[in-house]
Amino acid sequence: MDRARVRDWLIGAAGAVLILLLLGAVLWWAVTEPVGRDGEGPDASPGTPEPVPGADPPAGLDEEEVWLDELTLDAGTVVTASSSLREVSATGQDVLTGPDGLVAAHVAVAATVPFPVVADELGAGTTVRAGDGGQAVVERTVEVWGRQLRVVATGTVEVESGTLVVEPRHIDVGGPDLLGDAIAAAARGLVTIEHEIEGLPEGLELQDVAVQQDGFRAQLAGEDVSLLP
Repeated sequence: MDRARVRDWLIGAAGAVLILLLLGAVLWWAVTEPVGRDGEGPDASPGTPEPVPGADPPAGLDEEEVWLDELTLDAGTVVTASSSLREVSATGQDVLTGPDGLVAAHVAVAATVPFPVVADELGAGTTVRAGDGGQAVVERTVEVWGRQLRVVATGTVEVESGTLVVEPRHIDVGGPDLLGDAIAAAARGLVTIEHEIEGLPEGLELQDVAVQQDGFRAQLAGEDVSLLP
């Protein structure tokens, strides 16, 4: 009787192992594919890189030309002879380098124009800072009717024909309302900001701008931009 039980147990265990092996083989067959099916699997000519998904390289590249699907650049500070930018992030797409330099079919740039850069354009002693509700505040001493006075102007930042503009919505000169309104009208042009962003490749145009704590955050874009001559 004991031998029969052992034999039955061994037969049952062997059957269970066989079933597990069959289930494993079926599962492996279901989740895998033959190598090379539909063009997938190892390349027949290893060492030749495939194009980046979504890329469309130009046909007939010359020997001295190199094409890049996308090129990115991040810089903490960009300084030129007349201006400076901070937190610059640029992306170029469909970039071709060759005898004509480095040209991108599309370029998008985000950069911060520091407040002092804009303030210097208005004159010495001018301060530009962030105000409430996404507005900008300009403080400076101006000369009106032969007298000097301190003016505080608050306005919203806008993009006009590719130029960063802050048009005063409220001007405080610290005097009576009637006199203050007249002085404010005379001083309006002296506290209006019109800034052209410099230090970036030609062909980029300002698209959007917002006020943040350390400056104006600008978004620029352009087509067929020459990154390097």
